[in-house]
Amino acid sequence: MSSTQTIPSRLSNLQIELLKLYPYSVSEKELADIRKMLADYFAEKIDNQMSQLWDKNDWNDQTIETWKSEHLRSKVSK
Repeated sequence: MSSTQTIPSRLSNLQIELLKLYPYSVSEKELADIRKMLADYFAEKIDNQMSQLWDKNDWNDQTIETWKSEHLRSKVSK
């Protein structure tokens, strides 16, 4: 089974910064700490963006209840 992956032609600024760390060896504990730090950072960003969406769109618990009963699938045409 062959899978094709798209390889970006340019590195992002984050990738470049992470590559600068390659010469340094870290323990498994330090590596786990770094992974957690990155995960926490991006989770906080997502949380903040969701809070902004909720405020901007005046969403509330009733909005979630309404979404639960919505039928959003489109009909399949043959």
